[in-house]
Amino acid sequence: MKNYDIQKLGEHKGSPRFYKEGKRIALAGFTPGTVYRATMHQEQGMLVLKVDPDGAYKVSKKAARNASEAETVVPVIDINSKELLGMFEGLDQVRVIVRQGQIVLLALATEIRRKERIERVTQKIRSGTPLDVGSVSHGIGILSNALHMGLEEQGVASRQMFACDIEATYLDQAEQANDCWSDDTIKVTAPLQEFAVDEWAMQRIGKIDVLEGGIPCTAASHAGRSKKHLEKAEDDPNVGHLIFGFLTLIARLNPAIVVLENVPAYQSTASMGIFRTQMRDLGYDVHERILSGKDFGALENRQRMVAVGVTKGLLSFSLDGLKLPEHTARMVADILDPVPLDDPSWSTLQYLVDKEVRDKAAGKGFMMQKVKDTATSVPTITRGYMKRRSTDPFLQHPENGDLLRLFTPGEHARIKGVPAHLIRGMSATRAHEALGQGICYEPFRAVGRYIGEALGSQLRAHYVEPLRQAA
Repeated sequence: MKNYDIQKLGEHKGSPRFYKEGKRIALAGFTPGTVYRATMHQEQGMLVLKVDPDGAYKVSKKAARNASEAETVVPVIDINSKELLGMFEGLDQVRVIVRQGQIVLLALATEIRRKERIERVTQKIRSGTPLDVGSVSHGIGILSNALHMGLEEQGVASRQMFACDIEATYLDQAEQANDCWSDDTIKVTAPLQEFAVDEWAMQRIGKIDVLEGGIPCTAASHAGRSKKHLEKAEDDPNVGHLIFGFLTLIARLNPAIVVLENVPAYQSTASMGIFRTQMRDLGYDVHERILSGKDFGALENRQRMVAVGVTKGLLSFSLDGLKLPEHTARMVADILDPVPLDDPSWSTLQYLVDKEVRDKAAGKGFMMQKVKDTATSVPTITRGYMKRRSTDPFLQHPENGDLLRLFTPGEHARIKGVPAHLIRGMSATRAHEALGQGICYEPFRAVGRYIGEALGSQLRAHYVEPLRQAA
């Protein structure tokens, strides 16, 4: 290969125009007066110019001056033809590959990939073939399950192609309990950044239709950065760089739809800025929205950012159209397990009560969060809930206000709206960890349902119904 250019297509007299001159085409054999032929390959979106004495075209020339101001002759290829260049209609740039005796014009790689995504997903929707879904930072697969169920409610089948997480315990649980898994799901226990650059693995997985994940970013919030003494989220040595791995997977696996979730503060990180612009350049439109658990009936008002990348030209899509369900009033009492009032789990937690007094005297704002069974909301329960920290929410005894207990894993799941079977068989510590670092379920089931509705209604209307009528 002599040269690789991304070159603009021009226009002359209403027809597209390709113009190229210079030393590089001369080195490839396209000197002034050389005859060549032009062959179109419509399926590959390719125009091939090949040196051929029987060809219909000839390299022209122009006078130019070199660096020493001496006049020289420069070869010129100038094609101004709708017939030859019509396959590039709608594109303002093409790839130009100069090889010995040959010049190849191709649509941009990103454009070819964009069209391949559209054709692949359209065919699957038309035939009812399940969409292949890949998941990273999978955990026990709460996000995967929510999206899977939402898609299914709109008649769009999906199958878990692979699930990647660094924690084997979580993947073992997902394999046993998560109903979006199957025997064919590839279990990837590896760091995202290692998996993404594994050529062997990528070749065997091939293409997927949906990629989803919640990239860990413990330093995205101001509190997280302060705790770790970091200037920005990306300085976190463990997870600050994971957007690279996520984007690498997108580039390798070419999903038609990408779903990314994170804390709301992630929207202002450099990682999110890179995600938006790189997705644009790969041929996606990115739609963002903050989802609140309370708006979807959860007792915990956990807020999460969702960003949905949709292939340009696939769907008419906007998260502004995601509607909230009708509000249903619930109390904590509605989700409680039948824990006896004299159960040993009830305690005064005196050491935390004493700590609260000390914190108040020291001017600190840390206070215990006591939740009555009549409450209609629960403060956020986080990953380290089993540590019984002073700011964690505790259920207050209905008869003796001095007694408190942790919510059980089952109660925690119901507080977030997560199906209880996803944590079945887990220890309390692990269950709280998996739930505490996860999402409220219903907002993301609604996202899956909304994507499924768009895929089903728009693609079937545009491709399936016309075929049915024609038949």
